[in-house]
Amino acid sequence: MERLNQYRQIVRQLLKSHATTNAQEAVECQLVFDTEHDHYQLLDIGWDGLKRVYHCFIHIDIKDDKIWIQRNMTETDLAEALIEMGAAKEDIILGLHPPYKRPYTGYGVA
Repeated sequence: MERLNQYRQIVRQLLKSHATTNAQEAVECQLVFDTEHDHYQLLDIGWDGLKRVYHCFIHIDIKDDKIWIQRNMTETDLAEALIEMGAAKEDIILGLHPPYKRPYTGYGVA
């Protein structure tokens, strides 16, 4: 349970560090933390003129005490950032890669 709480804190801290204030008042950067089901997202949501903006930049889940990177639309290597923050390399699953590739990533395979 201690590791799970540590991972929750690390993931929230990582997403907060990527949240930005947008110059466009009609587009809001949102942090979504579902701590009951362990889903964490960073979104831009709003309007750019007549165009709807809804974009998920980062999506991370915690499943079975493992950190699953589901989406990363940033230039940051989120897995390396998580390791620097204290997550174990074998507890990071690159869910954005197909299962057959995960054994070759150097990270967890779940």
